[in-house]
Amino acid sequence: MSPAPHALVLRAREALARGDVRSAEAAVDERLKTAGRDINALGVRSFLLQRRGQFGEAARTLQTVIGIDARADWAYHELIQILLAHRRLADAEQVARAGVRANPDNASCHNAFGQLLSEMNDLPSGEWHLRRALTLGDPQPPIYANLALNLTKQGRIEEADGYFAQAHERAPTDAKTLASWAGLHEERGDLPRAHELLDRAEAASSLEEVNLQRASLLSREGRHAEALAIINAGKSLTGEGQLARGRLQERLGFFDAAWQDFVDGKRKIASEAGGLQYRGDAVQGLFSRLKGLFTRDNLHRLPRAQLRADTRQPLFIIGFPRSGTTLVEQILCRHSAIRAGGELPFLSELPKLATDLLPSAESFPENLAQSWTADRSYTATMCRDFYLARGAQHGLGEGVGALFTDRMPFNEVYLPLLKMAFPHAKIVHVVRHPLDVSVSMLANTMTHGLNCGYRIEDITHHLAAVFDLFDHYRHEMELGEYVLHFESLVCDPAGETRKLLDYVGLPLEESCLQASGKLEDRSIDRHEHYARSLQPYASRLSRIMGAYGYS
Repeated sequence: MSPAPHALVLRAREALARGDVRSAEAAVDERLKTAGRDINALGVRSFLLQRRGQFGEAARTLQTVIGIDARADWAYHELIQILLAHRRLADAEQVARAGVRANPDNASCHNAFGQLLSEMNDLPSGEWHLRRALTLGDPQPPIYANLALNLTKQGRIEEADGYFAQAHERAPTDAKTLASWAGLHEERGDLPRAHELLDRAEAASSLEEVNLQRASLLSREGRHAEALAIINAGKSLTGEGQLARGRLQERLGFFDAAWQDFVDGKRKIASEAGGLQYRGDAVQGLFSRLKGLFTRDNLHRLPRAQLRADTRQPLFIIGFPRSGTTLVEQILCRHSAIRAGGELPFLSELPKLATDLLPSAESFPENLAQSWTADRSYTATMCRDFYLARGAQHGLGEGVGALFTDRMPFNEVYLPLLKMAFPHAKIVHVVRHPLDVSVSMLANTMTHGLNCGYRIEDITHHLAAVFDLFDHYRHEMELGEYVLHFESLVCDPAGETRKLLDYVGLPLEESCLQASGKLEDRSIDRHEHYARSLQPYASRLSRIMGAYGYS
C-alpha cells in the first residue's frame, strides 16, 4: 500500500483538480527535490508528463515507481496503458507479467494482462484474466467492457452484449463503453441500435470523439459522401482516421487523395507507436538461414509426428494478409465438421519450443539438426502436442474426426515445422493479385509481418521475400497444398466452394454455399487505380505474378 501523500502532493492534486497545471508542477517539483523516492509525487509527475505528450518520460517515471515499490499496483496499470497505446505489446506483456507475479491478487494487472492477451489474439487466456479481475475486489466498469470486447472477438456476441450492459449500468455516461457497444451492434448488422448508442456516446463526450465510428456506420449504409464530410469536419486526424478517410476517398473515386491518405496514415501510425520500422536486412538474414537448413536432404532427416486421432486436427489456410483467407475460413467454418480458429499464433511459437527442447550454442533453425538423432526425435511429437494443447486451450480440442482452421498470416514461413508436427495436414493456399494485396495492406491496419505494413516499399519487399522462401520450400518438400485464387472464388463461389471441400475431404453442405453467396468484385484489380504510385515497386512482385498467372 502506498504511504499517505505528503502535503505538497495533496497541493499538486488539488491544483490539477481546478486545472492549474503550473501550480501542480511547482508543488510536485518542490517535493521531489527533497524526496526523490516519493512514489505519490512521482505518480503526479507521470500524469503531468502524459498531459504534455512526453509519454517516454512518463513511462520511465512509472518504471522508477515500480523499482521503488514492486507492489505499486496503480503504476503497473498506468505503465501498461501507455505501452498499449503506443503498440509496444512485448514491453506491455513483460510489465503485466511482472505485476501479476508481484501481486497475484492485483485486479488492475489481471485486467491489463487480459486486455493485452486479447490484443495479441490469445482470447481464451485473456478471458481468464479478465474474469479473474472481476472476482478480485470491487469490479470496475472497464473490466466488464474489456471482457465484452474479448467475447466479441471470439464471436460470442450475446454474452458480450450482456457484459456491455453491465459496464453501462455501472458507468452510464462512459463514452468509451457506449462506443464499443455500438461497434458490437454494427458488427451484428443492427445499425439503428449502433446509431442510438453512438448518439449517447456523443452526448457523453463530443462529436470529435465518435466521428470516426459514425463515419464507419454511414459508409456501411452506402452514405460515403456523408461519412467523408464527418471525417473532414474533425479538427485533426489520427493515423487510423486518415486510413478511414482514404478508403472513403477510394469509394468516391478520388484515388490520388486516397493514396496520399494511406501513405500519411501509415506514417502516423508507425510514429504514434514509437517509430516502428521494418528491418529488411534482418528478414533476409533469417530467411537465408531457413533456406540453408531446410534443404531436401535435411527435410528428409527431420522426424515426423504420428497422427493424434483423439482430437480435432488443424486445417491450415495460408496466404498473404488481405488475400482472402478470412473469406475462405468463413466458408469452411459453415461446415458442421469445421470450427473457426482464426489467426492462431501457435505455429510461430514452435521455434521457441524447439529452442527450449534443443538447447545449443546454435539458435533456431540450426538447432533443429539435433532432432535428426534417435534420442531427440521426440521433438516432432512435442511440437505436435504443444500445438494441439494450445488449440485445446482455445476450445478447439473436442471433436474426433473434425477440424479447426488456422489462418495466421505468413504461417508459410514455418512450413517445415508444420510438416514435422502435422505431416498429413491439409493446406489451403489462398492467392490474390499481389498488387491488390499490397494496396489493401497499405490501406488497412496491419500488425503482421515484422512491421512491413507501414510503407509500400516494405510491403512489396516482404511479400517478395516470403514468396521466395515459400518457392524454396515448394521445390524442397512435398506440401500437397490446394491453391485457391481469390478472383476465381469471387467469380464462381459455388464451384470453387465445391472443389475446396472436395480437397478437404468433406461432403458439401448447403450452409457453405450460403456463406459464399454472391461476393462483391470491386476489390479485383483494385491496384489499377494506383498504377502510377505502384509502378516503382511492381517489378519486385513479378515472380509472384508469373507463378500464379497474374499480369
